[in-house]
Amino acid sequence: MKKIIFNKIRKDTLFLFVTLSLSLGLIVWTLQAVNYLDFVTQDGHGFKTYFLYSIFNFPKIIHRLIPFVFFISLFLILTNYESKNELLIFWTHGITKVYFAKRILYFSLFLLLFQIFLGGYFSPLSQFKSRMVLKESNINYFTSLIKDGKFINAVNGLTIFIEEKENDGSFKNIFIDDSSKGTTKITYANSGKIIDIDKRKVFKLYNGSIINKNEDKINVFKFDQINIDLSDYSSNTILVPKVQELSSYKLINCSLIYFYKINKNEINCDPSFIKEVNQELLKRFYKPIYIPLIAIMCCFLIIFSKNSYKYKTQSRLTFLFGFILLVFSETTLRYSTSSSFSLIIYLIAPLIFFVIAYSIFRIKSKNV
Repeated sequence: MKKIIFNKIRKDTLFLFVTLSLSLGLIVWTLQAVNYLDFVTQDGHGFKTYFLYSIFNFPKIIHRLIPFVFFISLFLILTNYESKNELLIFWTHGITKVYFAKRILYFSLFLLLFQIFLGGYFSPLSQFKSRMVLKESNINYFTSLIKDGKFINAVNGLTIFIEEKENDGSFKNIFIDDSSKGTTKITYANSGKIIDIDKRKVFKLYNGSIINKNEDKINVFKFDQINIDLSDYSSNTILVPKVQELSSYKLINCSLIYFYKINKNEINCDPSFIKEVNQELLKRFYKPIYIPLIAIMCCFLIIFSKNSYKYKTQSRLTFLFGFILLVFSETTLRYSTSSSFSLIIYLIAPLIFFVIAYSIFRIKSKNV
């Protein structure tokens, strides 16, 4: 019988957890997806790139929401069980409140491992793939970005100004400033058009001149027709993977290389990034330890029944302290690698909080 009633509360909590995670995740994902539209409207990437990039960033959102959603789910389930007198079923079957809390903690360990897997492997892998989608994409919508009398900077090192755009897609009075190779090259053309040649965007220009400025030398020559291959230029979109997009294996190696003072010339192991690397490792592998702490905090809801005058006060305090823990975990993570002292505080704080919370819970549950 104990197994059946505990299975029910686990299923109810898990169902609410999944429902809230997907619901809140989709809301956050939609808001972020709106911001990602800049890849199309400003950087000229296609809609396929936009959708793939947005979808690959969804696991990151779920990973960040897990502690908050777990706290809300467990809080609502225990409150709902108490309001319907369903917690009495546990007590009438001889289940102590301490034993009940231990089973909740076992369930929280499952979520802890899930968050470590999601944050340590799946989420960075998904984010890395989203960055590769941008890197491997081309500027399919570059033509649609060109407007009359507007400077276009979608391509790195290339600024284009079009005085007039015709209905057939051609342009008149074109000015191009190319500084992508460390020198200044200004191109003017009476007319031009962007065409596709072998799946590459090519700017075909007619009747113009080019001014090359290299140090103190200025060269000018005219042309009847010239092609500028836009595939030779990179997008302004950041294509180098960020720290949170790198695999945990690489981050651990970087951290060990710095710790043991190993001289190794690796682009992602620059000493200037080591604090960010260590902070990312803490977020992936240590921050989930707050999940059991959140679980024991929610267990304070079962100490008093709804008929007790202390129940409402206990519920409010439980919600308040749970919310403070979530904020504390986020805030201290930002400063965890600023010094050795702050790192020690970040590592031992949740352990101390857990021991205190669990001890108080045991004392209170026995005295009620």
